[in-house]
Amino acid sequence: MAATNSLIIQTEKLSRSFGRVVAVDQLDLEIKTGEIFGLVGPDGAGKTTTIRLLAAIMNPTAGRARVAGYDTVKQAEAIKSHIGYMAQEFSLYGDLSVQENMEFFADVFNVRGQDRRARIERLLAFAGLTEFTGRRGAKLSGGMKKKLGLACALVHQPDLLLLDEPTTGVDPVSRREFWDILTNLRLQGTTILVSTPYMDEAERCSRVGLIYQGRLIVADPPARIKQRVAGELIELRPVGANHSIGLLRRAVAVLSPLPGVLEIQTYGDLLHLFVDRAAERMPEIKVALAAHAIEAASLRQTQARMEEAFISLIRRQGAGEAVAASLGGVSSA
Repeated sequence: MAATNSLIIQTEKLSRSFGRVVAVDQLDLEIKTGEIFGLVGPDGAGKTTTIRLLAAIMNPTAGRARVAGYDTVKQAEAIKSHIGYMAQEFSLYGDLSVQENMEFFADVFNVRGQDRRARIERLLAFAGLTEFTGRRGAKLSGGMKKKLGLACALVHQPDLLLLDEPTTGVDPVSRREFWDILTNLRLQGTTILVSTPYMDEAERCSRVGLIYQGRLIVADPPARIKQRVAGELIELRPVGANHSIGLLRRAVAVLSPLPGVLEIQTYGDLLHLFVDRAAERMPEIKVALAAHAIEAASLRQTQARMEEAFISLIRRQGAGEAVAASLGGVSSA
């Protein structure tokens, strides 16, 4: 059965609790066929539980979900032939070679017939592993393990890929190569749901969903999410006699009460200020800092990134600084 209305994933009030802990809370989500949908949120937000519910390896406490047109509880077995699932710790067999791992997963998914060998060879070439077919899984680099895991998940040609933080712990070059593969898969018609802690990866998705405390805060294309942030963004590097963290705190204390300052986020030794009118407020910021013996070593208007947008959106939910820090920055008043 094909997904209805061009939607490959549909959830209605989908919830999952573990005792008193609510991991997924009344999730309403729709993902269109052919999308790369990114699921982003801090640790413990419910990303992994959501993906497991959609993979039909865990039942919801309440609500329902349909994947590829099938109910995840009543028709769980039917879903498995339509999805490829890659957990955070993908279970390759270290004592098997790359080729043997591929053969094993082909057997698991009952991939047989005349095109089996050609399909495996095509996937290994696609993942850049053709030269390493004889290498043991345990001897592969982190990036190569991830690519082999993806190839194994694709061996039965699924309509939908469910990837749980697939590039965590790999080097930047391997991350880029992995995402190049995902982009090519999308061009071939595969739908991809991927959770990621990396904001640059979120930028590469068709749409992004921000999940916090099990709830979906927003689901939109990256450009629209960035447009949700109120005001214009100023980047400031304050310097003074004391270069410790206390300097940033003093600068925040000075700037927060100023007219037109809507929000301040800290990034290392930088402050990101959202203001109503950047051109008008920058001279005022310099004067206010100078009055407290703080110099604006760098002061410029810039564009909001996904990190700033997500932190700002989470702050609207009443989240504290620790949550904002887990998304890449520390949010201040």
